[in-house]
Amino acid sequence: MSGVMDLDEIVRRFESLQKHEVARMGEFYTEDAFFKDPFNEVRGVARIEAIFLRMFDTLHEPRFRVVNRIVQGEQAMLEWDFTFRIPRWPPRRQWCIRGASHLRFAPDGRIAYHRDFWDTGEELYAKLPVMGALVRWLRRRMG
Repeated sequence: MSGVMDLDEIVRRFESLQKHEVARMGEFYTEDAFFKDPFNEVRGVARIEAIFLRMFDTLHEPRFRVVNRIVQGEQAMLEWDFTFRIPRWPPRRQWCIRGASHLRFAPDGRIAYHRDFWDTGEELYAKLPVMGALVRWLRRRMG
């Protein structure tokens, strides 16, 4: 990456992100950055910040840990584990979602495109008490 911010710094920021730092995402996202995950599709750093704020408001102890990275030119793929706890559920249970992010960088090194890939069925719905039974049943029937 030839820009101002390097990938190591971006990874460090994601892995150590705290709620009070969300308002500073413009330091590593462009103003008109695109973000998409299985539940959201937005453009603009303010809307990306709103997604991360919602994450902190609805989950306990959300943390990303990057376990692998691939860099090619002005883009990167980050493989990650996202751990968290859900309020009002058994408080000791830690959830883990495994996924990957495709990032494309602007000439200044900030993120211009961020697309998260993860399987909502396997990584989330199948782990929920009632819905999980339904998802597992459907998989058996379709498999």
